[in-house]
Amino acid sequence: MGDHAFMTDFTKGDRVRWSSHGSTATGEVVRRITASTEAAGRTVRASSEEPQYLVRSDNGGEAVHRPEALTKI
Repeated sequence: MGDHAFMTDFTKGDRVRWSSHGSTATGEVVRRITASTEAAGRTVRASSEEPQYLVRSDNGGEAVHRPEALTKI
């Protein structure tokens, strides 16, 4: 990818939407992940150069997404 100029940084509490199992889910950013860790029931491979975001959907589920999968609403 290389060109990160288009990527958006998200902060805790941002309202976002993403694709989930063929539909669109909405929720909020819980935290930015910048190191490999366990989150939302899986191992997340992240770094400060390639962060991922823990999000909580409006129905209460948690997931981790790369920034390009999220859209601010």
